[in-house]
Amino acid sequence: MPSPCPPTLPPSADFFIENKNVGNKAESEDWRTVRGYNPLTSPDLLQHEISQTPESKQTVLQSRDEVVAVVNGTDDKHRLLVIVGPCSIHDPDAALAYCDMLLKEKEKHKDELLIVMRSYLEKPRTTVGWKGLINDPDIDNSFKINKGLRMARQLFVDLTSKGMPIASEMLDTISPQFLADLLSAGAVGARTTESQ
Repeated sequence: MPSPCPPTLPPSADFFIENKNVGNKAESEDWRTVRGYNPLTSPDLLQHEISQTPESKQTVLQSRDEVVAVVNGTDDKHRLLVIVGPCSIHDPDAALAYCDMLLKEKEKHKDELLIVMRSYLEKPRTTVGWKGLINDPDIDNSFKINKGLRMARQLFVDLTSKGMPIASEMLDTISPQFLADLLSAGAVGARTTESQ
């Protein structure tokens, strides 16, 4: 009996696959559903490729200490911690422009407020639609995650190099390996604690 042909999928089911030789094997049990996969770059490699600048390191280390002091109530200035920014970042250029405006406010209110830029890159609670910069950087359902991780890391290096501390949500144990060295504050959403 001849082996059956792989099912034909509609164009809307097309995904970006760099290495098509990994899937699509007739002798594999999952050949009908697996068309290939793209290996995820390692966190160490990405951190090496897109390294922190000295300014970025200084921003992160100083602002982490400041965030801890404000949260613990030991901040000398008795400032309020304000984490402000968009729901999620989809356009790095717009995020950098927003950062420039926010830096002015950060300086203006430095004695009353510790301003940290909200820099969320994933949308875990969105059930329909775009899943975030890391998962779908081109906003076209191509799911080029390696590209998304590179864009996210470069953006975080650029933001912190400008002197802007950033906060983001930790959704799992994977994404933080690529980005946590650039964060001044991390969050875990209430619904996310139940979803993993």
